[in-house]
Amino acid sequence: MDSLMRAMAVMSVMICVLSAMGSLPQLAEAKHAGITRHYKFNIVAENIRRLCHTKPVVTVNGQVPGPTLVAREGDRVLVKVVNHAQYNITIHWHGVRQLQSGWADGPAYVTQCPIQTGKTYVYNFTITGQRGTLLWHAHASWLRSTVYGAIVILPKRHVPFPFPKPHKDIPIIFGEWWNVDPEAVISQALQTGGAPNVSDAYTINGHPGPLYNCSAKDTFRLMVEPGKTYLLRLINAALNDELFFSIANHSLTVVEADAIYVKPFSTNVVVLAPGQTTNVLLTTKSQPANATFLMSARPYATGPATFDNSTTAGILQYHQTNLTSPSSSTSKFRLLSPTLPTINDTNFVTSFTQKLKSLANNQFPANVPQKVDKQFFFTVGLGTSPCPKNQTCQGPNGTKLTASINNVSFVLPSIAMLQAHFSAKLAGVYTTDFPNNPPFPFNYTGSPPNNTMVISGTKTVVLKFNTSVEVVLQDTGILGAESHPLHLHGFNFFVMGQGFGNYDPSKDPAKFNLVDPMERNTVGVPSGGWVAIRFLADNPGVWFMHCHLEVHTSWGLKMAWVVMDGKLPNQKLLPPPSDLPQC
Repeated sequence: MDSLMRAMAVMSVMICVLSAMGSLPQLAEAKHAGITRHYKFNIVAENIRRLCHTKPVVTVNGQVPGPTLVAREGDRVLVKVVNHAQYNITIHWHGVRQLQSGWADGPAYVTQCPIQTGKTYVYNFTITGQRGTLLWHAHASWLRSTVYGAIVILPKRHVPFPFPKPHKDIPIIFGEWWNVDPEAVISQALQTGGAPNVSDAYTINGHPGPLYNCSAKDTFRLMVEPGKTYLLRLINAALNDELFFSIANHSLTVVEADAIYVKPFSTNVVVLAPGQTTNVLLTTKSQPANATFLMSARPYATGPATFDNSTTAGILQYHQTNLTSPSSSTSKFRLLSPTLPTINDTNFVTSFTQKLKSLANNQFPANVPQKVDKQFFFTVGLGTSPCPKNQTCQGPNGTKLTASINNVSFVLPSIAMLQAHFSAKLAGVYTTDFPNNPPFPFNYTGSPPNNTMVISGTKTVVLKFNTSVEVVLQDTGILGAESHPLHLHGFNFFVMGQGFGNYDPSKDPAKFNLVDPMERNTVGVPSGGWVAIRFLADNPGVWFMHCHLEVHTSWGLKMAWVVMDGKLPNQKLLPPPSDLPQC
């Protein structure tokens, strides 16, 4: 009996040991599992003064930019948004994949109804497989002109960056400032059918800088130490303008874009479209000259419309221990300015974007779809629509300016599309007949067609789960060629190739990069050219795709993809939260 008891005891110990060994991976996973982070965003109107103008501005927690949202890869994020402002609002977490959590994506009337004045909504999502810099912003009308901020996604604990660890990292957010209410600007433009008034200034972290009147003291300053490496998290939150950025007498090393690590390369100038982010390493000089250095941004513009042709600047200043304050030092040192490309330097933009390539290594693979299940050819650009009776319109030949994809100007419904999709009650909300190709082929970048009118509708493309998709986005010159930064919600995509003129399906695919193409969420369709992207439809829900020039989105340059559920539980859209806003 004693021997039997001893044998059973030994077996019990062995089972415990084996069980413990078997649970080690789970324990390790638990150790590195994410935490839940809570944020509260109070949407409030605040009087803010810029360019000698004081006006009420819609803010988050009274700040412009709003608070930086910090999380680690794998973290769950809960953001309680309380709307105290006069406008109904939503928040979009730009670039966050929102796997199975489309209810938290944010575009008004696509994934949710807006949060009404006095109401609350909790955005609930998990950061999965992403690290780097993204942004959040309002996604209703033009409220993102002041409602925006940075998303900083740190790697999991004990996982290093694939580049030298920086001494510090600093978000640098570009925005725009209007002396009047931007909501009134777009409202007037939509009524008259003409182009909206442009902004009065660009800003860096909310400050116009010393190159504008009445703004010498309203300048962002970055204090640095000699011989240190800083990670600058560049974010273009401007409403309607792509921007060049440079720091006088300093080189930058690009290491990430749209929260995707890239093969590092050096440059003196970075270009970002609205909605794009770029992380750069700045290594300061070991023996700086007696100077302060301007950090400047100004637009890259290609279209025929007017734009804000001004320059915002901040100051990069080396810490000098013998000086009493940063402001007192500026007058003692020379002020050096960077050299930025010309306003319409498409050659530089093309060269810069072609340098962006995924790391494509074992740790950070580029999972490029090698085969394509569905191919689409989308024209993007401006057009016209008829002027309503008894009204005078300011568009070409008395029409209203409009924008479209495949000649369809998208109309937002009055009920959220994701709710209609989930309940399978589509009637009167949207249709599933968005054209796969332009309905009227023409010489897209040549002489415009005689008929520039577009049709209007709320049309979508339906995709089965896990469909591999290729989309060629073709700029048109109907009312003048221009660059269009296209943003796809819910997915990253690979930029397979791009070119100028009309896309040639018989020749251009041979030039596609199938090895290490850039993976991102927002891409510029070249002015007078095309870009080809691929993505895997592995995220069920309704996903917006639109131009991130807000005026073009207002005019209808947008559409939506409907991705059906897969067969497995983790391939299905989760039910809506109980506090989802109602229309």
